[in-house]
Amino acid sequence: MMWAIHRILAFVAAGVFLVGFISSEVEGQMAPNLPKTKEFRIERAMPKEAVACIACHKKENPAIFTDWAHSRHASANITCLDCHQADPYDPDVSQEHFRQYERSDAPYGTKEYRVPVAAAVTPKDCSRCHPDEAKQYARSKHANTLEIIWKIDPWLNNGMNSDFERITGCFTCHGTVLKTINGKLDPETWPNVGVGRLNLDGSKGSCTSCHTRHRFSVMEARKPEACGQCHLGPDHPQIEIYMESKHGDIYTAFGDEYNWNAAPGTWTPGVDYRAPTCASCHMSGSGTVLTTHDVTERLSWETQAPLTVRPEDFKPFPAKVHWKTEREKMKAICLQCHGNLWVENHYRRLDQTVYEYNEVYFKPVKAMLDKLYAEGLLDKSRFFDEELEVEYYEIWHHEGRRARFGAAMMGPDYAWWHGFYDLKKRYSAFMKDARELLEKNQKAYRTEDFPNATGSTERPQGLFPK
Repeated sequence: MMWAIHRILAFVAAGVFLVGFISSEVEGQMAPNLPKTKEFRIERAMPKEAVACIACHKKENPAIFTDWAHSRHASANITCLDCHQADPYDPDVSQEHFRQYERSDAPYGTKEYRVPVAAAVTPKDCSRCHPDEAKQYARSKHANTLEIIWKIDPWLNNGMNSDFERITGCFTCHGTVLKTINGKLDPETWPNVGVGRLNLDGSKGSCTSCHTRHRFSVMEARKPEACGQCHLGPDHPQIEIYMESKHGDIYTAFGDEYNWNAAPGTWTPGVDYRAPTCASCHMSGSGTVLTTHDVTERLSWETQAPLTVRPEDFKPFPAKVHWKTEREKMKAICLQCHGNLWVENHYRRLDQTVYEYNEVYFKPVKAMLDKLYAEGLLDKSRFFDEELEVEYYEIWHHEGRRARFGAAMMGPDYAWWHGFYDLKKRYSAFMKDARELLEKNQKAYRTEDFPNATGSTERPQGLFPK
């Protein structure tokens, strides 16, 4: 009997190996940017090349080693090579790293341990073990944010800031287009962990935007501070709004009691945490709603756009979902802690906020701006070099966003004082100056020496689908 059981187990094991082998062979014939399928394997020890990596970095970069040693990766026997190993023909293979295998002062400095590695770890690399997460992330606004801003942002399309200002500001969050020069990563594009980075393997984004290396902590990504790296300031103060809200207040008081390290897909409100964080609402699973790495899901309004529209109607990046379906998902998240009446009234207020912003503030201002252009009183060749263009931009990009975000995330101070209150002042000043130009038939003052308007207006190659 035992002999028969062993035969069956051996047959099943062989079948698992065969399936993995076949899927790998098929995958090799597919488009190069598709995520790699999971391969199930059991290893009793690290390969000697991985031991060499760890031993060297433990000495040369002790903080990196310590970070990795405390990670779930380390406990699962996932080493430097599992993430950094590259194919020899990859364009970002580090030629400089090969010199490490020619050292006479290190026990592993020989060609026996030589492995091609790349510094930039991409979502395609992560998809070797996390294929579902990589697919979800690839279709999100996060992964495609660099393409989005090149479609809509006058700072880039009109060259109104310098390339260096973009590197230190815009592209730090939105991502660069990685390039190589003489076999090395271009310092103008690296280091960068922007959420929409275009990688040399064709994938978009960087998982370490949220799960910073080399701990790759699920706890870190679940805390609001992870999102607050980029979502802060006058134009999208989500972290400030969250901390003002009741959710943020509870997190501040009780966050040290949350079970931050629950396994993915099991993190449960009322059990592991008392009030949600950004990740709880927008990414984590809850109730019947599955975990996702596509932050475009669960949204029923595109509240960051100039005119608020449904996500599937946002022309720069139409969502491949329907707003009603996604609203029901978010409602299901809310209902884990709130009653139905509370949730319905929250959305009723959000919808009214959107209506009043669109109809009372944005549409009249946009109509006036278009009239000034049509009358030749504003110049369309550039943007931001005339005061009314700045006023129009900040009406939607600053105060208008804050009013909408404040209502969506239960931040009353941002909905009113930083939102509609400031909108009223900006709106009134815009209309006053616009009407004066029309009455006098006078062209607006144009700043000829607008500072540092030297940025390239050429869209990056490879970013937009042909």
